[in-house]
Amino acid sequence: MSTVIEDIIARKVFNNRGEETIEIDIITTSGFGRVSAPAGQSRGKAEVVYYPQNGIDQALKKVEELIASEIIGLDADFQAEIDRTLHEIDGSKDFRIIGGNTAFAISLATAEAAANSYGLLLFQYLGGHVAHELPYPLGNVISGGNHTQGKSPDVQEFLALPHGAESFLEAATANAQIHGRVGAILKKRDKLFNGGRSDEGAWVANIGNSEALESLTEACEEVSNELGFGCHLGIDVAASSMWNGKRKAYVYQREGKERDAGEQLEFVLGIIRKYNLVYVEDPFNEEDYESFAELTRKTKNCLVCGDDLFTTNSERLSRGIKTCAANAVIIKVNQVGTLTDAWETVEMAKRNGYLPVMSHRSGDTCDWHIAHFSVAFKCPIIKTGVVEGARIAKINELIRIEEFLGDRAKMANLKML
Repeated sequence: MSTVIEDIIARKVFNNRGEETIEIDIITTSGFGRVSAPAGQSRGKAEVVYYPQNGIDQALKKVEELIASEIIGLDADFQAEIDRTLHEIDGSKDFRIIGGNTAFAISLATAEAAANSYGLLLFQYLGGHVAHELPYPLGNVISGGNHTQGKSPDVQEFLALPHGAESFLEAATANAQIHGRVGAILKKRDKLFNGGRSDEGAWVANIGNSEALESLTEACEEVSNELGFGCHLGIDVAASSMWNGKRKAYVYQREGKERDAGEQLEFVLGIIRKYNLVYVEDPFNEEDYESFAELTRKTKNCLVCGDDLFTTNSERLSRGIKTCAANAVIIKVNQVGTLTDAWETVEMAKRNGYLPVMSHRSGDTCDWHIAHFSVAFKCPIIKTGVVEGARIAKINELIRIEEFLGDRAKMANLKML
């Protein structure tokens, strides 16, 4: 069985926002892989650069003129060598020459082509026989912050986590029911609510943070009682987008308030305790490791997760580990560029007791690969929306994986909750 790369094809496609993105085909002697790249709305400063200075057209030229000759002829079975070659071709720390999304799509398509060459599903190829645990879906139900326009909550995401479910299908069903229930509740709370949704399919309404949390609490309690297992709340504050460096304060525009680091800590702690949150993402700006560490010390049975804080970067995660900042890390492969880089971050997280959370991006495609990564990387949680098309692609793929595994399938162990 030969896994030698025979051809690479790059094209321009679109994500769910109608933005241009890159798609890569990798063709081996006996296999094929295809991956399209996503895009975040709120991005950490330490993320790789998506595309070269002249944009996606320049990225396509780089594939044809610079990358193809170096990649063709290599063995797709040697993922680390492929990814190292991409770093060498680019030569920068942040993929600003060929583009981080270019590297991302080539790296992932190579893995899929190798799996396909062996007649294996991607999670089997990457994770082996021991890959049989399904993640719990963390779903964005109400959007605010940078994910919306106009009047909405300051907090960016209000999330549901059905971590009492005994199967992935049960968990996905719970999230869908919570989403629908919240829509009905919002119609009562906001007379002008017209069913608007964000890029991720979450509801957008003219309500504040407290009203959003109360609405989601009500829906989670109802669905928990009906289905017989626990559905709990989480939030993604996306605090870096609120942070005003000059004023040293978090600006809550809807509330008309500013909070310094200490006040922000008390605000987040208050929400955690009042609403029994089990997950809080990016509660402070991306350089405030000390506040992350203090919040982590003061909370129990709640995941304090870093996204902008870590950007799937092992060096930044190492700094967080030394200061005990957070206890969970978002894994977005296109933040760091290659599958090998992301894998190293996941392994570092697990060695040091941090829970890895596989995640989509707000501007995504119907690409389903992170569903397989969540199983192969043994990520106990996958953050991938609830109902929008690009999210459903990942959720449905996990339902298929669960069916494929049959009696071997089991849900991940969320020891920290």
